[in-house]
Amino acid sequence: MKNKGCLILAGIVLLLSIAGISYYFMQQNKSTDEETQTVKAEITNIIKKAVATGSINPRQEVNVKPQVSGVIDRLYVEAGELIKKGEKIARIKLIPSQVNINSAQSSVELSRLQVKNAERELARQKTVSSQNLDQQEAKSAYENANVELERNTKLFEDGVISETDFNKFKLDADVRKSVYENAKITSSNALSSFEADLDIRRQELNAAISNLQLLREGATKNSKQVSNIVVSTLDGMILDIPVKEGASVIERNTFNEGTSIATIADMSNLIFEGKVDEADVGKLKENMALELKVGAIDDVKFDALLEFISPKGVEEEGTIKFVVKAAIKEYSDDVFLRAGYSANADIILDKRDSVLAINERDIIYAGDTTFIELVKDNDELDKIEIDLGLSDGILVEVLESPIDTTQAIKKRVDSGKTAVESN
Repeated sequence: MKNKGCLILAGIVLLLSIAGISYYFMQQNKSTDEETQTVKAEITNIIKKAVATGSINPRQEVNVKPQVSGVIDRLYVEAGELIKKGEKIARIKLIPSQVNINSAQSSVELSRLQVKNAERELARQKTVSSQNLDQQEAKSAYENANVELERNTKLFEDGVISETDFNKFKLDADVRKSVYENAKITSSNALSSFEADLDIRRQELNAAISNLQLLREGATKNSKQVSNIVVSTLDGMILDIPVKEGASVIERNTFNEGTSIATIADMSNLIFEGKVDEADVGKLKENMALELKVGAIDDVKFDALLEFISPKGVEEEGTIKFVVKAAIKEYSDDVFLRAGYSANADIILDKRDSVLAINERDIIYAGDTTFIELVKDNDELDKIEIDLGLSDGILVEVLESPIDTTQAIKKRVDSGKTAVESN
């Protein structure tokens, strides 16, 4: 019995000890919670932003394509090099078909025959014009009409013929004169026509010879640019060379886009291209300031200016988004932005500098009214109505505040969580 009583006593002591320890820790936790559940308002800047995700791209980027088809014989540049307009990029070795060469040779021979025929015709016309052979008949008729007019003029003056008969001879002389003048003009025009025809035939011959030479050698004597040499069309940087020496390429034409030899861009003029959610696009305006954060470059922010907002949205992952573009302002020469870098843009919709702000978490909402709870010295709570201004999603501006930065505000903690810092 004595042992049984000792066991009972020991059990009671143990239960009292556990209860005392539990009460002690509960009090400690309560004290800690009470100490860490207050915060204070602060003077800070509040910036409301819209976020756009996208990439850094050159404003001007071109794909250089060849004028002729063939095989890449030599590449003169590599990706990453700077290049000037007109500098060589690649040389193409032409591999023309024999059918095309034979057709070009036939065109040359035919053009030569046409030139010779035009030269003979021009020589004949010069002979005719110099001897007035094509005007002779009209000239003779005009001279005969003048002779008859002079003879009948005397007869009319002597009263031998009537005025009506005299007028017939006068009219005939005038008509013969007009015919003769027209014959002279026609002769001159005919000579010019034969000269023009000879010039055309010579141009056709030169074009046929150039075409044949182009097929055989890839260049023409009169051309300022060798067509089988691909050159840069602008000043910039080589971003990509998608072909290698020995690769076949196709010329650009009406029916084919052609093979890209190189991609060139002006890396001194970059823009940000991204997309914003439809919930934010209505708040955007051109010339708004942007702050860019590039994923590949830590601790560096870039300023940009919004210059384009797409009038049409596109569906992406179940939401509608709108394309925006912004010009990147000048930045340090120590930083090199590469084309295609992913970036996020913070578009500043509104801003308040040096205003009193509190955390939105600590606000009590009751309909259209908002409150906070001030903690007094005796730990009593005083519920204060406040008016709110601009919010950035975490901090919110307090308008015409009844509080200041010295007063303790009850920190509202989510259920199941405990504050661990004292303010």
